[in-house]
Amino acid sequence: MDREDRRRYFVVGSVIIEVVTPILQQRIKDDQTFRAFGTLQDYLNNPQIKHILFHLRHNNVWCCNNTNNCVHSGSLPLNYRQWGILYSKTTGPCRHNCHCKYTANAVQLDDPDISLSCIILLNCCNLTSNEYNTIQNLRQMKNNFLSHNTEGAITADEYKSVWPDLTAYVLQLDNTKEDHLIRIENRPLDEALCHKYNAILLDIHQKLDEIGASIQGVDETIQRIDTTTNAIGRTVQRNETAVNRIDQTVTGTNTAVMGIQATMEELLYYAKRGITCQCSIDKCQQQVKQVKESIKPYKLGQSIFTLHHQINQTSVVGERVGVTDIVMMDDGRLVMCITDKRRLLICHTDGSQVDIIDVQGMPWSVTAVNNSTVAVTLYYSECIEMYDIHNKLKLKSISLPGRLWGRGITTINNKLIVGGDNRLLIIDHQTGEVVQRIQTECDPWRLHGSRDRIFYCDYNNNNNKLYWYSYTDDRHRSLKLPSLPRSMTTLQDGSLYVVCSDRSVQHVSSDGKQCKPLKTLQTTPDWHYKIGYNLIHRKLVIVDNKLIKIFNEL
Repeated sequence: MDREDRRRYFVVGSVIIEVVTPILQQRIKDDQTFRAFGTLQDYLNNPQIKHILFHLRHNNVWCCNNTNNCVHSGSLPLNYRQWGILYSKTTGPCRHNCHCKYTANAVQLDDPDISLSCIILLNCCNLTSNEYNTIQNLRQMKNNFLSHNTEGAITADEYKSVWPDLTAYVLQLDNTKEDHLIRIENRPLDEALCHKYNAILLDIHQKLDEIGASIQGVDETIQRIDTTTNAIGRTVQRNETAVNRIDQTVTGTNTAVMGIQATMEELLYYAKRGITCQCSIDKCQQQVKQVKESIKPYKLGQSIFTLHHQINQTSVVGERVGVTDIVMMDDGRLVMCITDKRRLLICHTDGSQVDIIDVQGMPWSVTAVNNSTVAVTLYYSECIEMYDIHNKLKLKSISLPGRLWGRGITTINNKLIVGGDNRLLIIDHQTGEVVQRIQTECDPWRLHGSRDRIFYCDYNNNNNKLYWYSYTDDRHRSLKLPSLPRSMTTLQDGSLYVVCSDRSVQHVSSDGKQCKPLKTLQTTPDWHYKIGYNLIHRKLVIVDNKLIKIFNEL
């Protein structure tokens, strides 16, 4: 692959994203049905439109009030991410899981990408036969030359066939775009923008969403592991480092499935960028079997951890607010938010080798994205910032609608989650796109992602409930605790430790139905008290203002 091959890919990708996608979005707006409603949200809430799109994501389901028009196709063009962009599930009297139980999100016309725009146009809009064929051709061209192009390059011979057809299709839809096409064809390669377009256009990115949403729970993971690893095997090549990481993660516990799952998602992430990486299919299957056979749940309230040592960070963080959040990376280092000092503090669990990353805003909450990257929410800001803690570099800033204030952040299925106004926002950290909005009955404050569940609490309303949302059945649940929950973490058996405002640490069962206080971890926390567990190191870390306590698992 030479630079010109890369530039040709950049040119074609730029046309698809900068010219074709806006044309398709405008064509949706021009549809007769759309004009009757005026906004995309109202358009998507039209029962006829909603019914059509519902059956493009849900198969073998009969709707309660429109059975005669239910259509069941062999494939499901809409993936989980796309459906989540358009609709959210609501409560209602209907006993069926049909389209009447969903309502459109507040999506804007520029939110759907080319794939989603094509699906809406081809299935819901009134198109001429020429429009229909042209949109189909553009969709097929994108699939043929961009969707699986992990190299991010187009050869000269391919370009000779692609460019004339691409320009012809564009001008058939909008003959005013000729100058745009000429300008794009002559533009120099912008490597950073090309990398971004590569991530947006690859369908494997959407496949990652599907895998992340469908691998839920141990049993389902076991059933799907063979299919998933086969898919990886077709995409990437062997890399023993990934297998070794799985060896480290599998510790003979139920939660080790999370590590295997995360590694598989990481493999797809690498594959998207053309990096060679392979997981042994037989090894994955064997290790998951061992995990399933060795699940040993804890007894609620039992003594599980013993204090190893303490680190007093007063000399580093000062006398004021102290540490507002902490995460233990898989390499054993601690990353802490020092809000009033506007910095991230990085050190080993013994307090040695302290590094500092200065932050322009006030870092409030932190989560690990991968072994070298963290994502941080900022107080009084609408941004998430991502940092490379190895090189102490800021990687990017993701702007979101509305201020995050003192909201937490977590990760699940290789996505970022932050709390919004009565909703959870699921964010693709590669593109900065909000891929899903999950409605909640409160304003989520502290967050914690584990397996298929997102745990959260409501700090501002004196609400003693611990809430969680489950991707498995798309439901919210809650458990009332003795007092206000402030921080939570998941242990290796799926149960939780939850710190409450009455200075207790509650041990919550994995099914979320029972809790019992821990006598060995009673605390005198202030409002910044934070708790976290790292599976690989089997360590519990507790922050009480400026005092960091490290516990080893018995």
